[in-house]
Amino acid sequence: MVLAGIVVFIARRQRALSPSGAAVALIVGTICAAAGWGWAILLVTFFVSASVLSLSGQAAKAERTRDMIEKGNERDAAQVLANGGVFAVLALLSLFYPSPFWVAAGAGAIAAATADTWATEVGTLARHSPRLITTGEKVPAGTSGAVTWRGTLAGFAGGACIALVALLAGWGTRAALAALAGGVAGSAVDSILGATVQRRQWCERCDKATERLVHNCGTITQPRGGIGWVGNDMINVLGSLTGAVVGSLLLR
Repeated sequence: MVLAGIVVFIARRQRALSPSGAAVALIVGTICAAAGWGWAILLVTFFVSASVLSLSGQAAKAERTRDMIEKGNERDAAQVLANGGVFAVLALLSLFYPSPFWVAAGAGAIAAATADTWATEVGTLARHSPRLITTGEKVPAGTSGAVTWRGTLAGFAGGACIALVALLAGWGTRAALAALAGGVAGSAVDSILGATVQRRQWCERCDKATERLVHNCGTITQPRGGIGWVGNDMINVLGSLTGAVVGSLLLR
């Protein structure tokens, strides 16, 4: 708890976490540290790399996506759970029922979260317009389900980073391969679901698509597609679950 608290305190000072996000991150970090150094190191790798990339080009990304994305740079409780919740549950299970299964699944889950975050943060700064992964249609930066070559390569690099750290942490070759495969699969599923089932809104006043329930202009937006209760946080959970499943299957 002390080690997790130090990381969370620094993150809060850097405004990478909201108060609710800091509280949940303390619990998630404590669970992972209790499960073992490998779990803690992988979680810190994800969180630190995500925070650094989030701060990189922050002004430019805010300008490009301010009409689109629902939340800001400070991760709240829901975002922390969406990205690290599956990993924390697997860490807790490994604490009570030690098995290589949880290790492989955990590597895949956190790799999926890392790959998706890296792809989003780097892809948002791409000079050309992103395209929907399902149709190839050009869409504004920040649109869920949109991809760029730059972001795709960054996502693969994120999964590879977790795979390398898993090796260095002593988790073995199979866990590293689980991370690589889980990262690619989870990020891809995240994009596909984001383009198909994630809730989409429309601001009639600004005549713009958005994820916001209330647009920047103050107008309450109208549903424009997807499933109403499926937001970005739910999509991230499903992406992490995909990574966990792919990682565990690779172990077999």
